[in-house]
Amino acid sequence: MADNDKVISSLNDLIEICKDAQEGFRQAAEGVKNSELQTLFNTYAQQRAQFAAELQNEVLHLGGEPEKSGSTIGALHHGWINIKSALTGGDESAVISECERGEDSSVRRYEDALKGELPNDIRALVERQFAQVKEAHDRIRALERATGKGA
Repeated sequence: MADNDKVISSLNDLIEICKDAQEGFRQAAEGVKNSELQTLFNTYAQQRAQFAAELQNEVLHLGGEPEKSGSTIGALHHGWINIKSALTGGDESAVISECERGEDSSVRRYEDALKGELPNDIRALVERQFAQVKEAHDRIRALERATGKGA
């Protein structure tokens, strides 16, 4: 049986990263001119808002206090997107690279959560979200490589 406090802590960590990604993708959408990229980034922002809400419901169900915002590190990361966008005049490849870097962090945080003990229903939710986070990460990495900025 998973320890409730540990599960709540793990879920709150995922809520933070989802909120960070939501804000990052929203800002990325504002920082590019390409309408397809704007749509993609806005879609991912909405997806992460939905993920955060699902995780917040689980924390409430477990009797915990859900996170309501992203992390301080995330706020610094998103500020960097704004600065980079402004300095480069909306260089889309720079914005894509920054999104890919943020998604690396999301993937790691989900992997960490899945290494811990989670009740089966919550594990299924986290695994479903992780699959979609990984899919977004891989798509953004492919976009990054297509712009010639990826390693």
